[in-house]
Amino acid sequence: MKCVIPALMLLLASCNSPQQHTAKPAPLIPGDPSAPSQVTPDESMAIAQQFARHEWQPFARNILHGKDKTGVLVNTPDVTHEPGKDRKGWWVPGMVNSGVPYKWGGFDDPASFDAAIANGAAGGDVSSPEKRRADNAAVSASAAGVDCSGFVSRCLKLPRVHDTSQLPGVCTELASAQELQPGDVLNIPHRHVILCAGWYDPQHTWIYYYETGGAPDYWKPGLKQAPLDALLALGYKPLRYKGMAHELVPSGKQPKEVLTRAIKASAQVVTNPTIGEP
Repeated sequence: MKCVIPALMLLLASCNSPQQHTAKPAPLIPGDPSAPSQVTPDESMAIAQQFARHEWQPFARNILHGKDKTGVLVNTPDVTHEPGKDRKGWWVPGMVNSGVPYKWGGFDDPASFDAAIANGAAGGDVSSPEKRRADNAAVSASAAGVDCSGFVSRCLKLPRVHDTSQLPGVCTELASAQELQPGDVLNIPHRHVILCAGWYDPQHTWIYYYETGGAPDYWKPGLKQAPLDALLALGYKPLRYKGMAHELVPSGKQPKEVLTRAIKASAQVVTNPTIGEP
């Protein structure tokens, strides 16, 4: 009896205790099968975070402030780049740095970036009004990294880079920015693009987003939070990639949370966002 009674009491307690129900996440609607790639919000956010946290160790040979072998001017965003200005560089030679640096026209993933750095490539190449005017002619084959559209294209698992003028061709414009979900983009053709990472508040007044090429850390990818109205006032249009799986959110409901609490805590607050690249 001494062995039976405790077991019986445990059984009765479990029968009388309230059942624990775990809410099932809402099913995702697959993306358009004719899109260049298929991706989920979770995958997109994981790729963005990988770029933001990627560790690499450059050396003095990866610094370049001058013309490459083909005559293209390169300025790596290392600590010697405009240290007294807002758009200063950040990575330190000889140290382990975190984040794949910005490169005008860059489309590296972390693996190809590491290989290029090991072969002596310049660690990034900052944007400038001159590069914007020259467009593709200002892209250096001697530098490694990723720019805003290259970063977003990677996060959408696109097989090739789609710049800010090409992204609308593989996306659908949302009827309202209030429909934004993680993995959607805010785009200004010929200027800049950022990746939506979710809502900061239930009222949908602030959003989380990933960006490279924008304040306050201009030349590295990172998670930020800013007021939506301020972003829209700059001319951003809300787009959803055609190959992005998305959640069907009923009216009055919140979309699925993708970012963890710890990742949200790392977001930089940008009260007065700018378009980003000069």
